[in-house]
Amino acid sequence: MPFLNVMHDYFRGERIESLYFIVPIGIAMVAFAAVTLRAERGGFAWGLAVPLVLFGVFAIGIGAAVGLRTTGQVAELEAGFQSDRGAMVAQELPRMQKVNDNWPLYIGMWTTLVLVGLGLRFGLKADWAHGVGPAIILIGAMGFLIDGFAERRARPYTEALEALAAEQDVDALAE
Repeated sequence: MPFLNVMHDYFRGERIESLYFIVPIGIAMVAFAAVTLRAERGGFAWGLAVPLVLFGVFAIGIGAAVGLRTTGQVAELEAGFQSDRGAMVAQELPRMQKVNDNWPLYIGMWTTLVLVGLGLRFGLKADWAHGVGPAIILIGAMGFLIDGFAERRARPYTEALEALAAEQDVDALAE
């Protein structure tokens, strides 16, 4: 598949995930927290609501920022591809390699959240822990989903950048 097609697939997926999955998840978490505080009182309600609001607001902000910057990012990359492929690859490939290097860190973070959530829910008797535990389990699960989609998109795009870099190296040797 031509490089530009792979690039467009990557960024289309990033934009869709950001605006139509991450932002709505953030809104749903904030809404669920509001409903919880309306329906319940005490430690359980606050334990559930606070992490959901914090993560929900974070998700809304990050999802919107990523989704809205994507069009400009694609335009920049296309212009770089047309004018100086070598420079575009030299800038974009290290960025994507760093993105890919971070997947184990993210998986560890989401795993830790789920395990801490389980520990709070089943290890403590406090009402607040019975609220915080499921909230951070949900946050960890959402992180696994979000990053699962992102990682599946990032790998082929990085491979396409690597192929383009190898092509540039071959062209440079031929000259």
